[in-house]
Amino acid sequence: MGKFQELKVWQKAKDLAVYLYKLTMKGAFFKDYGLRDQIRRAAVSIPSNISEGDELDTNK
Repeated sequence: MGKFQELKVWQKAKDLAVYLYKLTMKGAFFKDYGLRDQIRRAAVSIPSNISEGDELDTNK
């Protein structure tokens, strides 16, 4: 428990979220607030769910 930071899947999900935040700060994404915010929320949801699952102390 508490070692989700060591999981490669969590690390890649976090990197993806950072990448998408940077990507949506420019161009057409920046002007389309609804799409930009939806993409950002979805990207953050992935590593958040992984860390949440780690708190449950299951092996899934």
